Amino acid sequence: MLPLYERLNAPKPVLRIPFGKVAAAVVSLPLGSFTFCVIWSLLFEFRRSTYTHCDVPNFLPSISAAIGNYNPQRTVWRVAICLHLPARLAVAKIYWKYYQTAIRKNRRILGTVACLLNVIENFALLSLSLWTSSDNYKIHRNSFVAFILCSELYMLISYFLNKNGRRGPLIPIEEKALKYKRNLFITNLTAFLLAGYCFMRHNSRCEPGVYTLFALFEYVVVWTNMGFHMTAVMDFYASTVIFDWQKGLYLSQF
Repeated sequence: MLPLYERLNAPKPVLRIPFGKVAAAVVSLPLGSFTFCVIWSLLFEFRRSTYTHCDVPNFLPSISAAIGNYNPQRTVWRVAICLHLPARLAVAKIYWKYYQTAIRKNRRILGTVACLLNVIENFALLSLSLWTSSDNYKIHRNSFVAFILCSELYMLISYFLNKNGRRGPLIPIEEKALKYKRNLFITNLTAFLLAGYCFMRHNSRCEPGVYTLFALFEYVVVWTNMGFHMTAVMDFYASTVIFDWQKGLYLSQF
């Protein structure tokens, strides 16, 4: 059978890439840079990156120390976040279009809210990456609060829409994606609450190892957030990202 663009007498696309490869490439930027920052901090900045005001034994740097306090980690993280932002915004737009067709009409406003939360989450991540706590504590703090709030709400609404808002039944791969969304959201929220508890306990009691647990739970929050966004590969398992000179960049199911 002839390709779709030939059957429609349309110009041949300049670029065709499976959506899964695009999603993997986008997530690899923050994941790879985060991994680099933590490992580099442990190898070359261990004493400084793990030090806290309590001066008790600590074996992992916090995220803010790993990505924001020293170079080259700070530069690597900022470049990765800036590079992956346009693609993350494009995926948010794709989800908005998806919710307009796959979700029941009475839930579509909620789909728009979810996409707006996703956009705010991405800009908040950019802001807290560009302004560290040592550069401007107020901007960093507010950006972090916005990031966490929007991230948790987005994951919750996204799960709810896919579970109870779909116009038709889920196919097996979509059911699998839904289970991943649920498990990653629960793990993310639990890790965030545990990280907050460890942070407050460390500041109040200065016990050895508690700040290490705080940092570890922070990492889990980051990993599960990235994992949740990677479920887009299953949501758009049959889709291809296409670029041509007439329509620009768009998503196709063919």
